[in-house]
Amino acid sequence: MKITELLDLKGIELGVKVNSKAEAIDKLVDLMVATGKISDRAAYKKGILAREALTSTGIGEGIAIPHAQVEAVKKAGLAAMTVPAGVDYESLDGQPAKLFFMIAAPADGGNTHLQALAKLSALLMDEDFREKLMNARTPDEFLHEIDLKEAQKDAEDAAEASKPAQGGYRILAVTACPTGIAHTYMAAENLTKAGDALGFPLKAETNGSEGIKNALTAEEIKNADGIIVAADKKVEMARFDGKPLLSVPVTEGIRHPEDLIKKIENGQAPIYHADASESDSASSSEGVGRGFYKHLMNGVSHMLPFVVAGGILIAISFLVDTHGAGSTFGTGTPAAAWFNAVGNVAFGMMLPVLSGFIAMSIADRPGLAVGFVGGLMAKSGMTFADPTAAKVAATPGFLGALLYGFVAGWIVLLLKKAFKGLPKSLEGIKPILLYPLLGVFLMGVFASAINPFMGIINGGLSTFLKNLGNYGIILGVVAGGMMSIDMGGPFNKAAYVTATGLLADGNYTLMAAVMAGGMVPPLAIALSTTFFKNKWTEEERNAGLVNYVMGLSFITEGAIPFAANDPAHVIPSCVVGSALAGGLSVAFHCTLRAPHGGIFVIATIGNWPMYLISILLGAIVGCLILSFWKKAPATK
Repeated sequence: MKITELLDLKGIELGVKVNSKAEAIDKLVDLMVATGKISDRAAYKKGILAREALTSTGIGEGIAIPHAQVEAVKKAGLAAMTVPAGVDYESLDGQPAKLFFMIAAPADGGNTHLQALAKLSALLMDEDFREKLMNARTPDEFLHEIDLKEAQKDAEDAAEASKPAQGGYRILAVTACPTGIAHTYMAAENLTKAGDALGFPLKAETNGSEGIKNALTAEEIKNADGIIVAADKKVEMARFDGKPLLSVPVTEGIRHPEDLIKKIENGQAPIYHADASESDSASSSEGVGRGFYKHLMNGVSHMLPFVVAGGILIAISFLVDTHGAGSTFGTGTPAAAWFNAVGNVAFGMMLPVLSGFIAMSIADRPGLAVGFVGGLMAKSGMTFADPTAAKVAATPGFLGALLYGFVAGWIVLLLKKAFKGLPKSLEGIKPILLYPLLGVFLMGVFASAINPFMGIINGGLSTFLKNLGNYGIILGVVAGGMMSIDMGGPFNKAAYVTATGLLADGNYTLMAAVMAGGMVPPLAIALSTTFFKNKWTEEERNAGLVNYVMGLSFITEGAIPFAANDPAHVIPSCVVGSALAGGLSVAFHCTLRAPHGGIFVIATIGNWPMYLISILLGAIVGCLILSFWKKAPATK
């Protein structure tokens, strides 16, 4: 598929004037909608903003390539515009963006369009080509320039195919970004060009949405001077054992390819050891904090589906129960008992999944089984003296599973080092016998010894939270406010993960405060756009209506477009409203057994009338602060 087959004349506009990143995104979304390839504008824009939340798609050199791969895309397509005056797009080099391409990729498959999008990303690295696009006077001329450049690129790629036979590659690279659409290929292109310019032939493997392309061979790896891994997601690393290797974010491959290549050739790259954890190997440049966060979030991201599904099913058991009371509520009828049982099975997987996937992130697949066992032991609380956990007063719970996940990963790493010298003929028994058998044994010894102490800590924490009294309101205020600080970022996730973890220990108060805090931002904005129309543009007022649904559904991200457009007014207003809702929720002794669902899990909410009042008051306060503080838009 050619680039010009994706780019419709209706989706091109030249000489556009926009005043902000938000306006630029809105304009591009409108152009994309005009091509007829989008079924739901709001859903597509949400996907664009979610990608921007990961890192800006303003890659520098005056280029921005916002993109999304979502269900709202009916057919793959491109939209483009030029902004001669430039606009602040929070680009990686801090310079204004002038040339924009917006990518729409369907979620349900079909990879033919991805090759064209990868090629576009590479073409835009050519300064002369960018200049020709900026100087195009009509959309037809714009398309013609792309056609010419694409044909030239195809010819160059054909010539490049013969390059390995002319002496091989000095340096190898692997590039990958979370979505695998644009940054992956831009980094590969820049690294390849920089290698040619510096006289060090370079081959770049791309781990994109269409899979692995231009894969590195074992012979190439063996003969290379060093490896550059420019990636923001996990890639296959064991093959690089013993080679000089630099591990950096994908944006470094785009912005500083020459520096990375020079470090390899100057011997400044550390030797990568496949048996070491990321934080101890060549990726140590990421820092211990980043490594810890990546391992933790790998566990949390796999855990949350079990928690959400289990919590919702348990909520349904409460909704359909007509006979239960007190401790039997949720199991009073056969239907309720069935929903409750299935929900508890899913919910019971929370701790082993958390622990298992933290361990897997650290030690790859051999860590999974050891981590699962650690999580299950944290759930049961078994000890040497009480293997059946019949007399356990308090289990290690979430804190134990968290610790055991990391310990499991480290145990497997140590085993890998210990068995490194085994004959190659015995390699096959390591992952299926030695690692799981000895790993589970050592995990069992460690957990059995530590469980009593972790149980005391976890039980003490639960008791502390239950006995906070009025001081618990402060915790609710802080947790509720954190949900609005970055609306899906690290602060938001920290509050949410903590509250979710406490659910396993029977503490439902903080979860209620967190969900209340997360519901406030979209509701506050919806109320403001409804009752203070003069403070918003017509498009913002229309978009604000959707936030009623998002707020009631506990989808905080509905507020992101408004926060991105006016962070100085929107974020502080929402933080105050969310903090108030979280504090009131605790003050009214509200509880929540499901980690998601908004008002649709009302059956799981303790003291639900006052809970709804808490949310409403938080939303009203946030709305009033925002509406009186925010300036009215300039009239045109």
